[in-house]
Amino acid sequence: MPQRCPVPADQQPINEYQDVRDSWFYSWGGRELAGYLKPIGLLWLFSWVITGPMAAASFVPAKQPLHFALSAAMGALVLPLLVLVQLYVGWAHVGGRLRQTTVPYEESGWYDGQLWVKPEEISTRDRLIVDYQVKPVLQRIRQTIGVIAALLSLGLMTWQLI
Repeated sequence: MPQRCPVPADQQPINEYQDVRDSWFYSWGGRELAGYLKPIGLLWLFSWVITGPMAAASFVPAKQPLHFALSAAMGALVLPLLVLVQLYVGWAHVGGRLRQTTVPYEESGWYDGQLWVKPEEISTRDRLIVDYQVKPVLQRIRQTIGVIAALLSLGLMTWQLI
């Protein structure tokens, strides 16, 4: 007879994974490539509303168009970068909870913490979810953060040349 899971439903790693996968924000990481890149591009464009005027205050676009464009474009990368870091943290947390063989949980409050040891079949299922669902999302986010870091580095090197 299978062991009943004493962990409250909202603290079970599989349910946390399903919540992340289905949430408005975190589901973005698991979308197909175009659906994943579109919000990054939109965030970058939206960020120009803030960074454009700031860059224009420092570099008059008519007199220093390259300095203006480069500083505004690099500044606009900050918001997508912060959002990607939050996306990564959320998926990494769920992946870590799924990967654990024991599940810490609280029955009614902070003072009554317990540990539940996952049965082998649940542990195996959770590891498969991590390997085939969570890790690809984390890898994609890491690569995107790497691209943004490379763009920022390229922007700084270009800045030094102009």
